[in-house]
Amino acid sequence: MRSVPNIISAFRICLVPVFILTYFGGTRDTKTYAALVYAIATLSDFLDGFLARKFSAVSNIGKVLDPLGDKLMTVAVMASITIDRLIPVWAVLIVVGKELLMAVGGFVVHKMAGAEIPPSNIIGKTSTVVFFLVCMTLMLFRDIPHNIATLLISAAIGLTFFALFSYLGTFISVMKNRDKD
Repeated sequence: MRSVPNIISAFRICLVPVFILTYFGGTRDTKTYAALVYAIATLSDFLDGFLARKFSAVSNIGKVLDPLGDKLMTVAVMASITIDRLIPVWAVLIVVGKELLMAVGGFVVHKMAGAEIPPSNIIGKTSTVVFFLVCMTLMLFRDIPHNIATLLISAAIGLTFFALFSYLGTFISVMKNRDKD
């Protein structure tokens, strides 16, 4: 049972090229299929985390695979809907920058402080759900006016930054505790 969450995370990583190929498959229906792939990936994210915690199957490889799968799918979705001109380019640049910042922050906490990478909190999980819903809405309802689409993605990005600042507080706390030792 210990490896099941890791297999699910690896499966999610494999869904990234499937999403991209499906999204740009050429017909309007392929956007619906791509949204289905994204939904499966998102559900697998919740499932692998649930199983890892429930069965005490948290592993170091899982701590890498899970966020890697999340970040790869997030960037793939954002890049795709940006290429498709559903959202402005600045939105994908901000999200990629935020994801890089979180990855570097997690690495620094782990390496410099010798601490475990902090788990996601309720703010992070909420921002993930909102981000998912906004991206699904933009993929499935393609006639949304551009200004509304920009407003939706801006709200989702704003919430992800709220989560980032929450994690930043955790990072600062861990680093202060490291300095005390």
